[in-house]
Amino acid sequence: MWDLATGALKFALAKQHAHAVRGLGFSARHAYLFSCSEDKEAKCLDLETKQVVRQYHGHESGVYALALHPKLDLLVTGGRDRTVRVWDIRTRTEVFQLRGHKDAVTALVAQGVDPQVVSGSEDATVRLWDLTAGRTAATLTYHKRGVRSLALHPDEFSFCAGSTASLKKFALPEGRFMMDMPMPAASATGAAGSGVVSALAVNRDGVLVAGTDAGSLRFWDWRSGAAFHDEPLRMQPGSLESENYVTALAFDVTGSRLFTCNGDKSIQTFCEVG
Repeated sequence: MWDLATGALKFALAKQHAHAVRGLGFSARHAYLFSCSEDKEAKCLDLETKQVVRQYHGHESGVYALALHPKLDLLVTGGRDRTVRVWDIRTRTEVFQLRGHKDAVTALVAQGVDPQVVSGSEDATVRLWDLTAGRTAATLTYHKRGVRSLALHPDEFSFCAGSTASLKKFALPEGRFMMDMPMPAASATGAAGSGVVSALAVNRDGVLVAGTDAGSLRFWDWRSGAAFHDEPLRMQPGSLESENYVTALAFDVTGSRLFTCNGDKSIQTFCEVG
């Protein structure tokens, strides 16, 4: 946990999981931080006591993504076992086990209106889920390769899905295809390059950022789909070329500051975004 104003480390939570942590999420309703890991578990940490208060067991393999419902006490997880699981945060009860994906679930978003859960998978599909019935509401098959990242616009009823060298924008609730935003080929300077879109983030000003496993950030205008800036990652001294990739992206609450988590074990900040 870091102080955003100073960049100082406030406290560290060591050895909460047995294997790599793949996802984090803060609850907007409680002082809880949730994590999921390749150790097949999701955990709930009380930020006041700094203790794990609940564990969620059920996945048969690594848990790759999580999302928190903004209005209900529900945790949604997805993983290598190809399932999306919905949990009651308080009781740790598995409310739904949503099946349909044919490969690992790698991205999840949740919202307060239908479809309440959207998932992306290595099977190259995006699924919209009906939580009332516990089944698929729609399957989107526009991608040619696995979907690694999703981003919901905070105001507009639409979302973006990232795959290899491509972003696609869809309208909700039915998942109508809106726009294709191809990533560029690698340039001579390395300022941007095609690769798997491993992370996405969008702010209220309509700035969409895509991070890739090729070590680049690309900035887009959400409405027009026009790319307006490319930014190579600043690798830490002594890092290997194979560590030059983005694992996660997030805007702060103002939408003007962007944070990137990177394969070289660094967190970088970009200010006055947009």
